[in-house]
Amino acid sequence: MRFGRHWRLVTLEQVRQRAENDARTHGYYLNPDEEFLISLLEGLRENEERYGYPSCPCRRATGVFELDRDIICPCDYRDPDCEEYGYCYCGLYVRKDVAEKRLPIKPIPERRPSEKLARAYSKEDVTVSEKPVEEIKTTLVSEEHPAEVLKMWYCRQCGYVCFREEPPYVCPICKAKREMFSRLTVKIIG
Repeated sequence: MRFGRHWRLVTLEQVRQRAENDARTHGYYLNPDEEFLISLLEGLRENEERYGYPSCPCRRATGVFELDRDIICPCDYRDPDCEEYGYCYCGLYVRKDVAEKRLPIKPIPERRPSEKLARAYSKEDVTVSEKPVEEIKTTLVSEEHPAEVLKMWYCRQCGYVCFREEPPYVCPICKAKREMFSRLTVKIIG
């Protein structure tokens, strides 16, 4: 199902009110940097007008609701990100300590599964390897950008996916040990 611009216009105040209500309900705060916060809220507003739903302003949406369901704000990854890092992937929602101390928002690993990332960027098939960490090398390569390489790690116990040089020592979701991680190989053809 595709959505388009035929949806009603949404005001920035409506987007802000919805985010504030959700933050309050779940014990979070909105980013205390007002300028940064406005840019995120504006991104949500634009995405809602564009697609008919407020997809995450810092991730690429496809415009296909079924494929983007996990990144409709607040995304499925907000709570584990806030628990582990103190803020969500885009920095819209923050924990109390981050808000009060105005701690810096730094990039954090993407939790969105590689299959969904690949669909969002290329809509091509994804291959996932289940080989143990020692046995496989990882690349995310497109023909347009052959030098682009990202290492992705997959927890074989719960499915958590992250981008980093080495797998985590402990899975932030299920607490599995490092040995439970495999590298994912994703090739984007097109």
